[in-house]
Amino acid sequence: MRANGFIVRSHDTHDVAQQKYRLGVPYGYGSCHTAEVNGYLVEGHVPARDVRRLLKEKPMARGLVVPAMPMGSPGMAQGKRKDHYDVLLVNRDGMTQTYARY
Repeated sequence: MRANGFIVRSHDTHDVAQQKYRLGVPYGYGSCHTAEVNGYLVEGHVPARDVRRLLKEKPMARGLVVPAMPMGSPGMAQGKRKDHYDVLLVNRDGMTQTYARY
């Protein structure tokens, strides 16, 4: 995210589950990184361009998630392998919908 112009402040915690719950990560949609960006949840390896789009559009939503850790997503490059994955918009009610496809 730094390489894409975002200011990043990290906070280590011993209770990651509580932070995910506080931000509204739906059960089963977690990943390895949890962030809050201008009040929005960003969970997992979400591409920077989708975060920028979220901040520009300002939808009435909790934020974005990329469940698990798909190969080829930002930070998960491994040779030429690229898994298909979706970036999901988490609505206020916790339901998700496809925001972007890769």
